[in-house]
Amino acid sequence: MAFSIRRTSTVAAMMLAIVSVAGCNGSFNPVRDVATAVGAGPQTAAAPDFVARSRPANIDYMPIGTPVPERPTPARTAEETKAAEAELDALRTRNEAAGAAAAELGKTPPPEPIKLPANSSANTSQQTRQKTNSNRRP
Repeated sequence: MAFSIRRTSTVAAMMLAIVSVAGCNGSFNPVRDVATAVGAGPQTAAAPDFVARSRPANIDYMPIGTPVPERPTPARTAEETKAAEAELDALRTRNEAAGAAAAELGKTPPPEPIKLPANSSANTSQQTRQKTNSNRRP
């Protein structure tokens, strides 16, 4: 009897291993296919039109040894590279000059505070104003 239980558990473990290995393959999965046919598995949706147009029909593998397609824009010549570097250097110089001018403007001293006359009614203390404006009666 122990032999049949051991044999049954071994067969069950092998079946579980086969089913799990079958789940690894993306194109053929009998467990997924059966579950989808019954209605319990994932429902596949059609790809949107822009996705279907942008992808090739067969993307099984990337071919090795095929030539790389040409660049859409030609590479710059040495003269074009030097001209672009000179343009960037001029832009950096202008930005540094503008930054130096802004730093100079930022060094101005703050304005002096406004001095009020000594006998002005605006110079009364907060406590005096609260006492005069309160509606409390003794």
